Formats: sequence, C-alpha cells, structure tokens
Amino acid sequence: MTTSRESTPIRIDFVSDVSCPWCAVGLASLQQALKHLDGEVTADIHFQPFELNPQMPAEGEDATEHLVRKYGSSAEQIDANREAIRARGAAVGFTFNMDRRSRVYNTFDAHRLLHWAELEGHQLALKQALLRAYFTEGEDVSAHDTLVRIASDAGLNADRARQILAGSEFADEVRTQEEFFTSRGIHSVPATIVNGQHLISGGQPPEAFEQALRQIAAAG
Repeated sequence: MTTSRESTPIRIDFVSDVSCPWCAVGLASLQQALKHLDGEVTADIHFQPFELNPQMPAEGEDATEHLVRKYGSSAEQIDANREAIRARGAAVGFTFNMDRRSRVYNTFDAHRLLHWAELEGHQLALKQALLRAYFTEGEDVSAHDTLVRIASDAGLNADRARQILAGSEFADEVRTQEEFFTSRGIHSVPATIVNGQHLISGGQPPEAFEQALRQIAAAG
C-alpha cells in the first residue's frame, strides 16, 4: 500500500476465528475497502484470537452435525446459509468450496501460530493461508503437519513452527487476548476494532467498511 502525507494511520484489531466463514468474508471485504482508501488511510492490522468452538475435540466434528447440534438448523437452513456465504465470498474474491469442508476443527493451535507470526511480521500471510486451507481446500487446520506446511508456505520457519506446536508456547498469550476481547463485549466474530474504540461488527460488504473507516479517519 502506498502512503502520502495526507494518509491517516489507523490501527485495526480484527478479532476472528479460522473456522468462521463470515470472518473470511469480512477480511476480504476489509482488504478491498483499504485498497479503495489507498492514500487516505494507512492501516496496521492485527489479528486477535477468538474460538467459536473452544471445546472441539482433536478429531473435530462433522460440519452439518455441528450446525444442527449447536444452532438447531434444518437441512434447508444449512443449505441456504452455505449458498449465501458462498455468494458473499465470491463477491469479494474468496472461494468457498463447501463440498470439500466436511468437518469443523479445533483452532487453538492455529491461533498460537498466528500469535507467533505477528512477532515475525507474517501474520497477514498466515491468516490468509489458514482461511484458504480450511474453506477453499477443506484441510484440517488442527493437524500439526498441515499447520507446519501452511506456516512454511506463508514465509515462516517450518522447524520453529513444529517446535511451537509440540509444546504449549504462546498458549497463555492467546488465552489472555481471548479473555481481553471477551471482557470488552466481543461475543461474536468477526469484530473489527479501529483505534481501540470503534467497533464494526460482522462480515460487512466493502462499501460499509470503506464508509466507516473514512469517517473514523476524518474524525481524527
């Protein structure tokens, strides 16, 4: 992104989960909005952890059974929601292959790697790679071998990623961040927090992000 003297710097905390389809839509929309605001706004994006299913077992759960159990959704409602998500994703350039994604997985280890990736300056690349792996390719984003490969493809050191996953490194940091944002009233995602005080809820379309960010930047 290019900047100019008139460009207003903003901090964005994007609270999300790797297994949240609307987070994938919201991130793609946010990025489109920021492209439109090039020269007006310079964004520093930080991805913050949120687990939709913190008690999910290692083997995961069938995606359809999960939606029925958690939300009481009917087969018709599930199909309609999946089509709405697919269409919204397509509109912002994100591909959902619902037929490939048959299970829901635990995402805590993915969040640990994302915390490390921020320290290494590769957080955005890893976040995008994880979302594509899960929603586009239907991969198991709880499997350590898969996570190591994704991290390596995102520019991170594979051996270091494997070392982190083998232990509990960054677990406390992730839980602390989760508790912090929950304590601030974040109970659904995506939640986009601008400059620590302005909340944009949900997977909004690009124009909604663009309008909100322009107003926030103008207000200083």
